[in-house]
Amino acid sequence: METTLRDPGTEAAAHADTVQTTIADIARFLQENFGQRLAAFIAGIEDPKQVGKWCSSQNAPRVDSELRLRAAYQVFQMITLAENCHTARAWMIGMNPQLEDDSPIQAVAADRHKDVMAAARSYIKGDL
Repeated sequence: METTLRDPGTEAAAHADTVQTTIADIARFLQENFGQRLAAFIAGIEDPKQVGKWCSSQNAPRVDSELRLRAAYQVFQMITLAENCHTARAWMIGMNPQLEDDSPIQAVAADRHKDVMAAARSYIKGDL
């Protein structure tokens, strides 16, 4: 069954993907889609080179950084399943009125994960 915009399985599929994906793969995905500096910003770290070390499994992020990375990845996957990866990237980096004009990436970096998820759900439903 193909996932569509209104398919309630979109959120469940994104969640399942997030919990089954290693943090190294998540860091790599975010680095490939947003660049190393923005991935570091999401994680709340100052040294972007740490992201590369996470990608190669040389070490692992702190728990707070992993939470941010997983939140960003899950929301990106939700939007991708509902739309496509180009729309998901634009949605993640663009200003969002539901997030007081912060981008979802800025909100994730500020630990506003629930706000970002609510904004993603609204977008997928077509409410905004």
